[in-house]
Amino acid sequence: MAARMVVGVAVALLAVLLAAATTGADGRDFHVGGRAGWAPNPAEPFNTWAERNRFQVNDTLVFRYNKDADAVLVVTPSHYDACNTTEPVLRLGGGDSRFVFNASGPYFFISADEGRCRAGERLIVVVLAVRNNGGGNSSPPTSPPPAAAPAPHALPPPPPAGKNASSSPAPATAPAATNVTSSPPSPSSAGALKGGVLACLIVGGAAILV
Repeated sequence: MAARMVVGVAVALLAVLLAAATTGADGRDFHVGGRAGWAPNPAEPFNTWAERNRFQVNDTLVFRYNKDADAVLVVTPSHYDACNTTEPVLRLGGGDSRFVFNASGPYFFISADEGRCRAGERLIVVVLAVRNNGGGNSSPPTSPPPAAAPAPHALPPPPPAGKNASSSPAPATAPAATNVTSSPPSPSSAGALKGGVLACLIVGGAAILV
């Protein structure tokens, strides 16, 4: 049981040490000029040396030189081409200088002495772009949804059955008869009796209709 506990503690300590080593290894150190250091007339041009290496963000350039005679200037491309030592972007001194790359892109270095710069003491370093290692966490941009097709014009609902079913107009109905005068009825025996005077005269035992 005790042996298992000792093994477990040892594994935990090893994991902590590995994590600390990984955290500290953020970048690499590059010694400019090797043993000869930052000096004029290098055996291998500094730019040729730089082209053989791959520089990334958080890597460090280490410059070693005679602090009484030299320094390192970080300059613009135009100052680099002209070996112009005035108004540098940054000046590094002290004989043992370190420059950390905090972004990708080109960097330009020259000697603080114009003559030494023209004698080959200058350097261009291109730092590689940082890659996004998100992997599956990132998704390609989605294309905008297609525009919806215009809705067709709605047709009017069909007429109810039995009413206005035909498109042709219905024949006009004859208006109801109004103010119609009727001819007087023909006289009849009943009409003749109406309003007439029936007189029966009996004369001498005989009836006479007037």
